[in-house]
Amino acid sequence: MTTPFVAQLRSRPGVIRLGSDGQPRITIRVQLAEAWDTVRVETPPTEPVRAVKAEALAALRPNQEPPDEFVVKLNGFEVLDENVSVADSGATNGSTFLLSFRRRRPVR
Repeated sequence: MTTPFVAQLRSRPGVIRLGSDGQPRITIRVQLAEAWDTVRVETPPTEPVRAVKAEALAALRPNQEPPDEFVVKLNGFEVLDENVSVADSGATNGSTFLLSFRRRRPVR
């Protein structure tokens, strides 16, 4: 498997790997909009979106808000059921999940 070019752009060094070894994987980006920070995730297409979200938030915002405070968007649309697999959400190799706060936050 080759890493898609888009997955190499502006992301932290290293890769978050989900699932067990030996499974086919795709590489996606997970970007936290408010922090302008991105991680690369190698995951089986059958992994739930919720698991990808939790692992990405653990890397991007350790010991911060719980995952339920964030929404996951793909191609501008919220993934309403985070229990679906990455593939069933419409993500493919090189896709970007955008994480954003569920509710607007005041600017200070």
